[in-house]
Order: sequence, then C-alpha cells, then structure tokens
Amino acid sequence: MHRIVQIMAVAAAMAVAAPAADIVDTAVAAGNFKTLVTAVKAAGLVDTLKSPGPFTVFAPTDEAFAKLPAGTLEGLLKDPAKLKEVLLYHVVSGKVMAADVVKLKSAKTVEGTNLKIRAKSGAVMVDNAKVVQPDIACDNGVIHVIDAVMLPKDLNP
Repeated sequence: MHRIVQIMAVAAAMAVAAPAADIVDTAVAAGNFKTLVTAVKAAGLVDTLKSPGPFTVFAPTDEAFAKLPAGTLEGLLKDPAKLKEVLLYHVVSGKVMAADVVKLKSAKTVEGTNLKIRAKSGAVMVDNAKVVQPDIACDNGVIHVIDAVMLPKDLNP
C-alpha cells in the first residue's frame, strides 16, 4: 500500500511538472473551440499561435461563434484576410493573466487596435464579450475563454 502511495505521488508530481501544451494544442484538447481552431487554420495562424509568443488569447467558444449573425462566419471563412484580422483582434502580445487584466482599461491587440476592458461586480468584459473562464495556462501564453466573438469596429455589422 505504501508503494502505491509513493507511485501516485511521483505520478502527480510529474503531471504538475509536465509542460503545458501550446495555445493551438490546448484549444484542440479542450473540445469546445472547434470553430476557433478551424478559423485559425483557415487564416494561416497555426504556426503563429504555436510559436514561443507569449500570447494572450481571448478565445470564443463554439457557442460564441454560433451567436454571430447568419452568414458572418461563412463569409469570414471565405475571406482569409478579414478572418485573420478578426482572429488577431482576439490576441494580445504577452502573457496577461486575469489578475492583470482586471487592472486594465484597454489592451492593444496584435491586429493593431485596442480592446475595451471593464471589470465590474466580479465579471470581466472584453469589448462585448464576458470572460467565462480565465487563466488557462499554455506553454506559450494564456487563454481566457469568452462568450462572444469580438469584431473590430470596421467589421462590426
């Protein structure tokens, strides 16, 4: 019995010490970012989001993509340049954990414009999206799960 406890302790320590996956692999493994991963591939951003970074990604779930007006996602998937612009609007350079996000009023995206950030009553809003799960650590940054797809002002319907 003592030996089993030792083995379990060693296994637990190894799991903690194992490096996290990169942003793309983490999104794939989560299972609720299928649309995001499809879009990242269509926009040619896989290599970027697998690079050392670090990046902070505000990642919309499949449910968030489903809320877009009819035809929006299909149109973006047919226009890789616009799709890339939308996706990079969800990415901030550096690893910005939730404890730091709540102190910000805005953050400059890799796309080049600023996201508006509001922390109020225990909720964090990034533009029109609510952070529903913060701080998913990746070996090249962090993912904050959001409940809506954010569109740069020039693409907002």
